[in-house]
Amino acid sequence: MKLTLNIEPGLIDQMKQVAKKRNTSVSKLAENFFKKEISADNEPFRMKSEDELPQWVKDLTISGEPVPDFDNKAEYRKHIIEKYSS
Repeated sequence: MKLTLNIEPGLIDQMKQVAKKRNTSVSKLAENFFKKEISADNEPFRMKSEDELPQWVKDLTISGEPVPDFDNKAEYRKHIIEKYSS
């Protein structure tokens, strides 16, 4: 299968030099690169446990239970009135 890529001319020259040093083609270099990239990223998704999360994510977490009688529409209305009534 054929694929056309638009790559900077200077980079193409460097790719050709690398391919020549490795006694291969630019196409094989690209193919091997993407095979490695795809296999490295092909891990199944899993949720991280709380212990695995970075501290900045933990800092964003709001602790506590939600208030059952919280009226988000009323709070939003209040916010808009405060924002635009100067």
